[in-house]
Amino acid sequence: MSTLKTLFKQTFIYGLATVLPRMLSFLLVRLHTDENVLPTVADYGDVSLIFSYFVMFNVILAYGMETAFFRFFNKEEEQSKVVGTSTISIIISSFGFFALAMIFKNQIAIAIDIKVEYINLVIWILLFDALVIIPFAWLRANARPIRYAVIKILNVAITVGLNLFLLLWLKDLALESSQFETIYKPNYEINYIFIANLVASAVTLLLMLPFYFKIKYKFNMTLWKQMMRYAFPVLIAGLAFSINETFDRILLDKLLPEDIAKTQIGMYSACYKLALFMMLFATAYRLGIEPFFFSHAKAKNPQKNYARILEYFVIFGSVILLTVVVFADVLKEVFIGDEAYWEAMWIVPILLLANFFLGIYHNLSVWYKITDRTKFGAYISIVGALVTLVLNFWLIPIIGYKGSAIATLSAYGVMMLLSYYYGRKYYPISYNLKKIMTYLLISITFSMLSFYVFRGNYNVSFSALIVFLGIVFLFEKNEIIRILNRKG
Repeated sequence: MSTLKTLFKQTFIYGLATVLPRMLSFLLVRLHTDENVLPTVADYGDVSLIFSYFVMFNVILAYGMETAFFRFFNKEEEQSKVVGTSTISIIISSFGFFALAMIFKNQIAIAIDIKVEYINLVIWILLFDALVIIPFAWLRANARPIRYAVIKILNVAITVGLNLFLLLWLKDLALESSQFETIYKPNYEINYIFIANLVASAVTLLLMLPFYFKIKYKFNMTLWKQMMRYAFPVLIAGLAFSINETFDRILLDKLLPEDIAKTQIGMYSACYKLALFMMLFATAYRLGIEPFFFSHAKAKNPQKNYARILEYFVIFGSVILLTVVVFADVLKEVFIGDEAYWEAMWIVPILLLANFFLGIYHNLSVWYKITDRTKFGAYISIVGALVTLVLNFWLIPIIGYKGSAIATLSAYGVMMLLSYYYGRKYYPISYNLKKIMTYLLISITFSMLSFYVFRGNYNVSFSALIVFLGIVFLFEKNEIIRILNRKG
């Protein structure tokens, strides 16, 4: 129980570092979808498209080194070698990318059809973000979640604060006084969004600089080759994940007629944010369990704890799925103020379930991470990416953004099933499938009925939520009493 207690403590703190900043970032959704800030849905589509490229390049610049760091930090006796080698590797690769990107920024802008002024800001942000990968990993590996959380929250607070200042207050000042005309330019809002991100990333790197002054810069080529062999499949998996997560916006831009593409991307991206509740929970859980998986791999019967961890995840995830679906129409008015975006609300239950499956996949992925079979993670992710690409190419021309949502759900569902199948072969864990499947089937059925059949009828929807919570209490009553007694 003490190991699980440690897990939940770390998950809570990492969750706070993830959930609170993302909750603050919801303010940006409300801000950016305000017609007085970004006048059209297509403008928000432009911003979302650029952030899609962001995700892919962040994966490339990390190239699996964070996960390799965790594995070898817990494996090697001389941990300073791991820290020094991984840090030097990231520094060289980051500045190498920066130099090449700056040289060819005009060509990049033409290739992906994004203004070069945005590309310039994006390159700097990517550099700063890459340079804090190992420092943040070091904080997690050394169980310093509070410092990790404070810096992450500060990063988003700066981003939100500057967005509000640049997009609202500076705009108002410009309208009141002509002396600000050189600072604020009409239709310059997208630039300001990335300037805010740049400042936040720069401050984050500044706060992490002490890490760079206290480590030993020793590069071990043999260790680096071992780490890269471990990291390369993680990189492939990460690229595949980025295709699953954000490439649909790029495909929407390429496959839909030019006059509606950016508008559909804008609606899709705004409503996608409501699936963030599940994504936040899954991410917080993953941040807590990843170091836990490695540090307890040699404990007595770790499979028992891994099985219970998945049960807890499915219970909480099922409650989140049904709760968000029941109150989806309330949430849209809170976080997406402009009705022009609401047309895409159809995708919300689909994407919530997709992220739920992704969270289950991360829990199941323990088998290939602790047995050093990360190539399977790459294979599974590649299959998921292929499912995403095939379904997007097929469905987008027919049903637009709805096809992208269905493709995402299908990809994560396939990945979840493949991970379970291969996990049984290479690292058997006795999951309580009967209980897990019961929670999944009931929560999914209630969610789909609530949204697609009884949408707007809160008597039915809220009753379904209460019934489900009653079922959870009935199944988990003894465990809840045990936990309360321990607290007592």
